[in-house]
Amino acid sequence: MTEDPSATIAEHFGDLEDPRIDRTKLHPLINILVIALCAAVCGADNWVEIELFGESKREWFAQFLDLTNGIPSHDTFGRVFGLLDAEQFQRCFINWVQAICEVLNGQVVAFDGKTLRRSHNRSAGKEAIHMVSAWATEAQLVLGQIKVDDKSNEITAIPALLDLLDLSGCIVTIDAIGCQKEIAKQIVEQDADYVLALKANQGTLYQDAQTLFDDAQAIDFADCDYHKTVDKGHGRIEIRECWTTAHPEYLTALYKPEEWAGLQTVSMVRAERRIGEKRETETRYYIASLPGNARQLLNAVRSHWHIENRLHWSLDVTFREDDSRIRTGNAAQNMATLRHMALNLLKQEQSTKRSMRGKRLKAGWDEDYLAQILCGN
Repeated sequence: MTEDPSATIAEHFGDLEDPRIDRTKLHPLINILVIALCAAVCGADNWVEIELFGESKREWFAQFLDLTNGIPSHDTFGRVFGLLDAEQFQRCFINWVQAICEVLNGQVVAFDGKTLRRSHNRSAGKEAIHMVSAWATEAQLVLGQIKVDDKSNEITAIPALLDLLDLSGCIVTIDAIGCQKEIAKQIVEQDADYVLALKANQGTLYQDAQTLFDDAQAIDFADCDYHKTVDKGHGRIEIRECWTTAHPEYLTALYKPEEWAGLQTVSMVRAERRIGEKRETETRYYIASLPGNARQLLNAVRSHWHIENRLHWSLDVTFREDDSRIRTGNAAQNMATLRHMALNLLKQEQSTKRSMRGKRLKAGWDEDYLAQILCGN
């Protein structure tokens, strides 16, 4: 082993404040972070399993960590992650992500929220925490995440997460809850573009978009750009059609379009799913700061759902996030960040074509492969 697998973590998390008082610091904070991350990569989902993993790999960890006082106990892992400042941990995470991968111009970055279902503590009056994440769809990386404040919603969390990220040149996609004038303005001010979904419960803007395309259809979608995709597989056919227009006369049909910073286009996407004789059709509407290119708009809309299929699904199925009962202090939020770190490392490892679960198993069995994952080789 020529590289120190803990070096990158030590570099980007070295400024993380240790919340413990001096007399209780039997184990360096870097030990706790590195062992917990390695354990999460290899399949450990709780503090007891993390301690067990550390004990089983003690000789390997001793090559690059100071284990004078041995492997921390599961109580120590739980106590430290419960006390760690979650915002500091998140900022370190974002700096680390920026170091391991550059997000290229034009890449779609999807924002979406997810509830950690078992993170509630009803006896203490604590609701399950809700996290908003930013997912780079092409790089397949979590760029950052933020906890939604209690008694608030994603509308307040999204701007805070945007503030933390460098999104210059990217296309930000957000579901209907993020279709807010101030959010659109912030995205444009950060030199990015937006594609924002509309929904019927938003009233005027949705109705205007619907009427606009009803009128456009009556004249064979004049002044609209069009793109269509057809995907087949697993016994089903999915057809997606996109019409988009940047024509000034169409845009003025919207309610106060000048209040939406950078607004250039309005789009309609019709998705049809065929399974045997069954047909399901759904029509959605979007506003965007992009030019009226239907292919680009449809790609952005399709890419947005990668955050569900490739991030949230992996967290639930592979990392069993919805089954986690970690909930003391900041532990649930910090453990969510740790899972994102593990997932990013596993996604970036391309030397094997195994599934996420297969990579986790291989990393647990093969220490050289685990070091390779940690070092980003």
